[in-house]
Amino acid sequence: MTSKEFGKILQDKLTSEYGVELNVASNQQIYRSLALICRQMMSENHKKFQSKAIGTGTKQVYYLCMEFLMGRSLKMSLFNLGLDEVAKKALADADIALDSIFEEEPDAGLGNGGLGRLAACYLDGMATTGVCGTGYSILYEYGIFKQKIVDGWQQERADNWLPGGQVWLKSHPDQAVEVRFDGEIRENWDNGFHYIQHTNYNSVMAVPSDMYVQGYDGKGVAKLRLWQAKAPDFDMSSFSLGNYNTAMSKNANAELISKVLYPNDNHVEGKILRLRQQYFLSAASIGDIVQNHLSSYATLENLPDKVAIQLNDTHPTLAIPEMMRILLDECGFGWDKAFDICQKVFSYTNHTVMAEALEKWNVDIFKMTLPRIYQIVVEMDRRAREELAKAFPGDQGKIDYMALIGDNQVRMANICAYTANSINGVSKLHSEIIKDSVFHDYYLFKPKAFKNVTNGIAYRRWLLASNPELCKLLDETIGDGYKHDASDLTKLNKYENDKTVLKRLNEIKLANKKEFANYLAKSTGQVIDPNSIFDCQVKRMHEYKRQHLNALNIAAQYLYLKENPNADFIPKTYIFGAKAAPGYYMAKQMIRMICKLGDLINNDPAVRDKLRVVYLEEYCVSLSEHLMPAAEVSEQISLAGTEASGTGNMKFMLNGAITLGTLDGANVEIADAAGKENELIFGMLTPEVNNLKQVGYHPNAFITGDDVANYTLNFLERGWNGENFHEVTENLRTSDPYMVMADFKDYRRAQADLQKLYGDREKWAQMSLKNTANSGIFSADRAVLDYARDIWHASTVPMGK
Repeated sequence: MTSKEFGKILQDKLTSEYGVELNVASNQQIYRSLALICRQMMSENHKKFQSKAIGTGTKQVYYLCMEFLMGRSLKMSLFNLGLDEVAKKALADADIALDSIFEEEPDAGLGNGGLGRLAACYLDGMATTGVCGTGYSILYEYGIFKQKIVDGWQQERADNWLPGGQVWLKSHPDQAVEVRFDGEIRENWDNGFHYIQHTNYNSVMAVPSDMYVQGYDGKGVAKLRLWQAKAPDFDMSSFSLGNYNTAMSKNANAELISKVLYPNDNHVEGKILRLRQQYFLSAASIGDIVQNHLSSYATLENLPDKVAIQLNDTHPTLAIPEMMRILLDECGFGWDKAFDICQKVFSYTNHTVMAEALEKWNVDIFKMTLPRIYQIVVEMDRRAREELAKAFPGDQGKIDYMALIGDNQVRMANICAYTANSINGVSKLHSEIIKDSVFHDYYLFKPKAFKNVTNGIAYRRWLLASNPELCKLLDETIGDGYKHDASDLTKLNKYENDKTVLKRLNEIKLANKKEFANYLAKSTGQVIDPNSIFDCQVKRMHEYKRQHLNALNIAAQYLYLKENPNADFIPKTYIFGAKAAPGYYMAKQMIRMICKLGDLINNDPAVRDKLRVVYLEEYCVSLSEHLMPAAEVSEQISLAGTEASGTGNMKFMLNGAITLGTLDGANVEIADAAGKENELIFGMLTPEVNNLKQVGYHPNAFITGDDVANYTLNFLERGWNGENFHEVTENLRTSDPYMVMADFKDYRRAQADLQKLYGDREKWAQMSLKNTANSGIFSADRAVLDYARDIWHASTVPMGK
């Protein structure tokens, strides 16, 4: 398509939607018109792709996840449709910058951190590789929350993303699914048939809206179906009697389900709402999957041959008993047959070894909210216990631990582990850890079910669309094959001693840093020096990710520079970006400490030219697209054995940043791929951490005798300007659950090594090159094909040209 032809399509859309000419249209009108053009094209491509899939009997993959962190859609949609250049030219001819149009789009507020971003990357990977994929989630009206930092404190504001994001969504009210909560269950037998009657229930309608993800340069398109909760009808009789509040509150209660992602569950109401959200997602999605399948095959007997359902973490676990409910109550299958189908259809990805993520629900809440699902889980538990008693005769402790219900709780992870045909971790290390610890007994019970699929990223978003100068260099040196196949990046390895290429890499990085510094100054007013080292830690704020270890070192460096003003020190800019969960007090204290430390340093004329701290408020996907190309150091400093994988580490690596990290999660594989000598590794290994836990960890053993640790903790405890950080320091001195103090000394050593290495510009560029060159294995395309081959047993749709 030429830019002239594209210009005409755009003008036609502006005329039909808004009745304006391009030269007088607002940026918002242009954004919406471009979005509608992309949406229509992707919708048509999806129809063709699906009809080809159905025609060839290709297996459908359904990916259930509580969140999909999609970011913005316009830039990548134009890019993947091959329209980015013509759109740019058509707008430039009218003296409009396409980049300014991209800024009109809000980030889709459907996710929080790595889990949701991974799900989004996998939709991209499925579309690009031709795996027939549909994602399911909830259409949150207010997303996670908008973060505002006020005097160091995180404040949460409603993230009202829908007005700007709605344009990507096509609603299908005719395909709504009824979801039932509460009430009582009556069972009847009639001529050997079992009938279930659910009475006095509350109905909520799940209304679907679809958004599309176009695969790169292919004919593949993935669909994300998002459910919105609506009251089934309006209570006219209450309204007519003048009971307006009653009439309205029924509606409001139903619609609460899709209001906010992860409502605070520090109270019973929050817990019930979360459970309702999870069942709502599961029931609507399973209802839709069954309906889809029946419309193509008119039977559920062949469901396992044609359908694979991936449960991404434990949030959508209730899809399993819901599928059982449909097979038993609505289709008349016997228990064994129904359960056999579920075992073949469902697979489960575990994302964390953190106890809080292996969800458990109080039996009383569960039974009251989901009476029929509770009955099914009770029967599953009874049968599971029988089967486990045969596998582990006499070992009641093991059976109780593995059971689906125990200690007055319904255990979601055990429902998944017992039922799923495959249980996978998301990095080599993590997959070993879950076999050794969290699911050790299940590993003994069904060893063949345990697999590994190391996470992957939609690398084109962070390289092709975000780092054009690096792509130019790659095109000149290794050709453009890497745009289709990330493994082609390894061809860059042969330039590791090419002085010209290394010099270009340093120049490109500096240009990207200048660009980021300009962006930051324009958007936030914060001024940073592009000639300083850009050291970045961006991820959820959590004690196990140990942002406070980073902050502790910054405080130590500050104190050192105050005492040694003439010390040889390469200027450094520390960049943080993170949200804390609304109810997570310690994480909020960590944010306050980092922000206040930043204020102190940035306002101190004695050090601010050498040290600077930047906190990126409202860190999100689109902000990360600006940051990744500029980053030089990637902080991945979680305690070994706590991070399942991480995906930010992969985006940094791809753009040539050096990992400063522990051997945790995918850092292990990053170091293997690029070579340990091209990373800055510190800290204990997982077995050492476990040994220390066993003998009893006492942080004071590591603080005593370490002058820097003592001095720094005392400084933070005393505080300045009437503020102190006693709660954080007290935690580090007494409990320190993630062993910050045990790794602090070695972390300082790694930071000192970094200073030395950075001084040798050629050596640094060499390390950077080795990271980019060996990052191809962390592509979502590879990860999705691993799933398709080893877990889903799904072939790709033959797409042709």
